[in-house]
Amino acid sequence: MFFYCVEEEIKEIKKQLNDSFDVESRIIVKNNQKIGLIYLKSMTDGKVFSESIYKVINEFDGELTNENLLNKVIISNDVAEINKEEVVQKILDGCVIVLTGLSEKFVSSEIQKYPQRTPSEPPTTPVINGPREGFTEDIKTNITLLRRRFYSKDLVLTNLSVGRYTKTKIVVAYINGIADKRIVRKIISRLKRIDVDGIIDSYYILECLQERPHSLFKQVGFNEKPDVISAKMLEGRVAIIVDNSPIVLTLPFVIIEDIQNSNDYYANHYYAGYLRIIRIIGLLMAVFGPGLFLSLRLYHYYILPLKYLITISDTTQNIPFTPFIEILFVSLLFQILYEVSLRLPSYLGLATSVVGALILGDTGVKAGLISPPTVIIVALAKIAQYTVPEQNYQITILQFLFLILGGALGIFSIVGGMIYLVQYLTTIDSYTAPYLAPFSPKVDSDLKDAIFKTSFTNMKQRPQSFSNVNKDRME
Repeated sequence: MFFYCVEEEIKEIKKQLNDSFDVESRIIVKNNQKIGLIYLKSMTDGKVFSESIYKVINEFDGELTNENLLNKVIISNDVAEINKEEVVQKILDGCVIVLTGLSEKFVSSEIQKYPQRTPSEPPTTPVINGPREGFTEDIKTNITLLRRRFYSKDLVLTNLSVGRYTKTKIVVAYINGIADKRIVRKIISRLKRIDVDGIIDSYYILECLQERPHSLFKQVGFNEKPDVISAKMLEGRVAIIVDNSPIVLTLPFVIIEDIQNSNDYYANHYYAGYLRIIRIIGLLMAVFGPGLFLSLRLYHYYILPLKYLITISDTTQNIPFTPFIEILFVSLLFQILYEVSLRLPSYLGLATSVVGALILGDTGVKAGLISPPTVIIVALAKIAQYTVPEQNYQITILQFLFLILGGALGIFSIVGGMIYLVQYLTTIDSYTAPYLAPFSPKVDSDLKDAIFKTSFTNMKQRPQSFSNVNKDRME
């Protein structure tokens, strides 16, 4: 008994897909039965389609019912019977839909194929030691990279779809028995509440996951390396994988995570501690350096050694600008050069560096428009902020704010700004994790992997700075 006309059903499906040019359909007539095939040719592997569906349907001698198609005919790992309401979404996901006319249901076979990047070393996180794999834009590849590190049934993957038009796939991943289920439920609940036209990248959902969405400070961890994400999941964190993005998000997040680096865990722990101190010095130099230098020049020059004061006086006496305008101009110049270098083609990058360093910098000093000490201080601050590249955006804004404070009221306003900054950071809480943990509040066990890192065998407990179920990682 026929339940529908194959031709009419194909026309109806094409109409729902707005008759897009890449919607392909075929009708096979076999034993007086019409079999319809409809799919997106832009997302379908033509070779697999020919071998696994078209050819085997033509060669099958029995009746082409849904049951026979599922069990005897179609050669595919992902073949299923679906309802009429699911047809359009399955086609958009890259499936081939088979219509027999003998059942109210349809047969779906996934044979999608689209351009994708192979896992390689991430450009933003170069590797000295350790794995050289990085996440890609394909969510299936990213899940595979995690699965390769967790041969365990306790790896839980929860699938969501977000975005009215994009229907972006989002996977929430965690280790059952380690991650706190309350945190998992909270993350999933926030993701389900997102009602937006589309999600293009993982950064689109950052504000929706943050406890304080309008705060300057980063409250969600992110990384491109599977080994880093796996290590965080083993500590009890939850990973959020977004399709079409190589950036995987993690929660809860504490600021000390950005002081740490994956290379620290593949090197001697004494050397790792030394590098973390260097990063903290670089962070402080980047945030407070220009503002402190300006306040010393304007208000507290008597603190400086006499010889250094004389040197600064000699190099700045003919500068036509005030110290504040001068340092602001140099900072703006460096920021412009940075923005240009990001957007210029790679073959013009060297030319930009030469123009910026030699012509603008050296010529500006020789012409008496800017002084050498100002160029050196600003350059050091700009270079130092990349010791913690994950905090680059926040550092840039803080650097500008402390520059204004230093020029307005001197070192006293900088100290006041530092006190307010620390006080504000202590009020941020990210999914049970105090932002400044393990320092405020002090968590003794977590200090083993804070500024100074102890050996791996001494870190027998998981972080206590945030909630997790299983505290012990090693007997």
